[in-house]
Amino acid sequence: MEIKEMRFPAGRENVLSLKAGDIISISGRVFCGRDAVLPKIAAMIEDGSIEDSGIDLNGGVIFHTAVSPAGIGPTSSNKYEIESTMEILSRGGIVLHLGKGALKKETAEALKREGAVYAVIPPVSALLGSRTITKRCVAFEELGMEALYELEVKDFQAVVAIADGESIYV
Repeated sequence: MEIKEMRFPAGRENVLSLKAGDIISISGRVFCGRDAVLPKIAAMIEDGSIEDSGIDLNGGVIFHTAVSPAGIGPTSSNKYEIESTMEILSRGGIVLHLGKGALKKETAEALKREGAVYAVIPPVSALLGSRTITKRCVAFEELGMEALYELEVKDFQAVVAIADGESIYV
C-alpha cells in the first residue's frame, strides 16, 4: 500500500482527500496535548482568547500525548476529556487528530462536519523520539508534561482511522 506524505500545517483540502485505512507519513508541526490541556485549549477557542494567545492551530495536527523525559506515545483518544474536545479543536483549525483507539460514531460525524480526520499511531516511543526534531512548550507550562507542546517531526507514520465519517473500527 502507498504511504501518503503529509506536511503540516496543511489545508483542509489536503486531509479531505484521505480515506479510512490510508497510511500516512506526517512531517512538520505537531501540537501535543491530552486530558489536562485539551479542555483548556477548547475553552480558549470557544471564548475567542486563542486568537490573542499566539497559538495558531490552523491546518494543524494535535497528537494525544504528553511530552515527558521518557518520550512520547499515544494515549487513548476515547477518554472523555480528549474525545469531547475534538469537534471544538477541529472548528478551531485542527485538521488531523492523532492518537489511539476507537471513537464514538458521533465523534466521527463531528469530524466530518468540521473537515477533520483522525489517525492512529503505534505506541513506539523510541521511534517517535528519533523522528522528533524539536519540541517546545507553547501554553500552560504549569501542567508539566501535560502542557501544550509543539513538535517539529519527520515521518511519523499513522493509519487514518476516521475520514469523511467512515471508520476502520466499524
